[in-house]
Amino acid sequence: MAKKHVVIGYIGSQLDGGLGAGRWEKWRPTISLVAQPDVVVHRLELFHAPQHLSLARLLSEDIAKLSPETEVRLIPMPLDDPWDFGEVYATLYDWVRGYRFDTTREEYWAHITTGTHVAQICLFLMVEARFIPGVLLQTSPPRKQREGEMGSMTLIDLDLSRYDRIAQRFQAEQHDAVAFLKSGIATRNARFNQLIEEIERVAMQSRAPMLLAGPTGAGKSFLARRMYELKQSRHQLEGPFVEVNCATLRGDGAASTLFGHKKGSFTGAMADRAGLLRTADGGLLFLDEIGELGLDEQAMLLKAIEEKRFLPVGADREVASDFQLIAGTNRDLRAEVAAGRFRDDLFARINLWTYSLPGLRDRPEDLEPHVDHLVQQIGRESGRAVRFNAEAKARYLGFAQSPQAPWSGNFRDLSASVTRLVTLAEGGRIGLPLVEAEIQRLEWLWEREGGVARGSTESAGEALLAALFDADRLTAMDLFDRLQLSAVLGVCASSSSLSEAGRQLFQASRQARSVVNDADRLRKYLLKFGLSWDRIVAAR
Repeated sequence: MAKKHVVIGYIGSQLDGGLGAGRWEKWRPTISLVAQPDVVVHRLELFHAPQHLSLARLLSEDIAKLSPETEVRLIPMPLDDPWDFGEVYATLYDWVRGYRFDTTREEYWAHITTGTHVAQICLFLMVEARFIPGVLLQTSPPRKQREGEMGSMTLIDLDLSRYDRIAQRFQAEQHDAVAFLKSGIATRNARFNQLIEEIERVAMQSRAPMLLAGPTGAGKSFLARRMYELKQSRHQLEGPFVEVNCATLRGDGAASTLFGHKKGSFTGAMADRAGLLRTADGGLLFLDEIGELGLDEQAMLLKAIEEKRFLPVGADREVASDFQLIAGTNRDLRAEVAAGRFRDDLFARINLWTYSLPGLRDRPEDLEPHVDHLVQQIGRESGRAVRFNAEAKARYLGFAQSPQAPWSGNFRDLSASVTRLVTLAEGGRIGLPLVEAEIQRLEWLWEREGGVARGSTESAGEALLAALFDADRLTAMDLFDRLQLSAVLGVCASSSSLSEAGRQLFQASRQARSVVNDADRLRKYLLKFGLSWDRIVAAR
C-alpha cells in the first residue's frame, strides 16, 4: 500500500494572503501544494500565528474546494518574536517531539517556501537532524502566471549518503586535510595515521581545548600550527597563532607574559602589557610544556578558559579574550596531578581531547618517507637537487631503524642529521662514506646524551640480568643464552612497551611476514627464561 503524503509547513502571511476573488489569479504556495496534478497531499500540518487565524481558516476552506481529500490541521504557534532563532527553534522542537510520526504508513515533507527565513531554517535543521523523519519540499511559481497554472514542487533529500559524488567530495576534502596535517608525507605507521585522522575530525568540529602529549621533538608544536592553518583556511579562526614554551616562563614574569600587566604593577613594569592570552583573541594559543606552569598561573588559566575573561597583573578590571587552546606536554600530567604539581580541575578541563604522539623510534616504518621528505625540502631550500645512492640509503635506514638509534631528540635529531648529509653531499649525491661518518656522529651524540647506543644498551642489559637472576642461575646459563638475553634485555630497558621492544628486535624479519606479532614473539622468548614484561619493568 502506498504511503500517505503529509506536509508540514507555515502559512505565508504575504504569499498565501488575499481575501477577494482575485486571490485565485495569484500564485499561492500552500494552495499550489494541493493542486499538483500528480500528487495527493493527504494531510497538511499548517502553523500560523494567532493573529493570522482568519487567513488560516480561509486558506483551509480554499484547500477543501480544490482538494477535498486533504485534511488540514491548523496549528497556532504564538511567538513573542518570530525573528528570534532560539524561540522559533524551541517552539518548533517542542511540537515535533510531541508529534506521533508513523513512517511505516506516511511520508513527511517539510515545506520551506513559506514562513520567515528563521522558520525555514528551523524546519531545515529539524529535517537534517532527523527530528522530522522526511525530506524538504520547495514550491515554485510558474514562469508566466496563467490562470490554472500552479507552478512546480521539488523534494530535497538531505541524506547525503545517497549522493555518491557529494560523499566522494567530502572524503577527498578530509583526505586532503589529513595530508595537510602530515605535510604531505605518506606516513606508514597505522597507529599514527589513525591518530591524525581523528585529530583532523576534532579540529574541524570542535573549539574545545586539546592536549598533545609526547616526548620532546615528537612534533607537537608543528602539529598545533598545522591545525591552526587548517582551521584558518576553513574560516574557523581569524586571530593569530600564538605559541609559548611554558618552560621558559619563571617567577612573576610568567603571569605577566601570559595575562599581561598594568603599568607600575611591579618593579620594571614601565608600560601596560597586553599578554599572550589577549594577543591570541580570536585565534589559537599553543602552550607547550604546560606542566611547567606554576599553580597560580594554572588557576588563572583555568578561569580564562572557562569564562573567556581574566585579570591582568595589577589590574582592577578583567579583560576578555576568546581563543582556542592547544596544550603540549612531555610529562604524564596524571602523575603531576597525583603529586600535587598540576591542578586536577585544569587537567580535567584540557583533557577532553588528549592525544599522545609517538616518538620517532616508535615509528620505524615512517623513517624512510620522512628522510625522503627532508632531503627534498632541505635541498629545495638550499637550491640544490640532492639524492642518496642506493647503498648509502640502505645503510642509513638500516641504522636509523635499529636499536642502536634511539632518536632521543626525535624529529629534531633526524632533521639535523639529514641537514648535515644534504649540506655535505658533493655533486648532489649522498654516498656511503658520508653516511658512515654521519652514523659515527650520531652514535657519539647519543652516547654523550646517555641514549641507547651500543655501550649503554649492553650495560643496561647486564644490569637487568643481574637484577632478574641470582648468581647461581647466571652461572648455570650458557654463555650464548646469556649474551643473547642480555642484548634483548638491553632493548627492553629502553622501550616503553613490549610492542615497541618487539618492533626493534624483529624489524628486519617483520617485513617478510604476512602476519606481524612482534610482541607475541618477544613474550614467548622471555617466557623461556621465566620472564614477563611486568617483571622486567619492575626490575628496571
